[in-house]
Amino acid sequence: MTVIHIFSSTNGSGLHAFTDDAEGSRLPVRHGPWKHTSRVPAGRDLPHGIARRAVEAAIAAHGFQMWRPQKTTA
Repeated sequence: MTVIHIFSSTNGSGLHAFTDDAEGSRLPVRHGPWKHTSRVPAGRDLPHGIARRAVEAAIAAHGFQMWRPQKTTA
């Protein structure tokens, strides 16, 4: 996989998604609308220590991988 695109849901749910589709057309409509926020070139680490290999497998199987940042406690 060459580039992974990162999207954020703008519905207030806090969801984010990875996909190889720059338009986000494979992302679930019910969790959108989606906003493209960044892209990660091939061979680069994904944010927040998320395993790129696992994300690539999910994209190959389902077209996307959703995630939500963990809340930190103070």
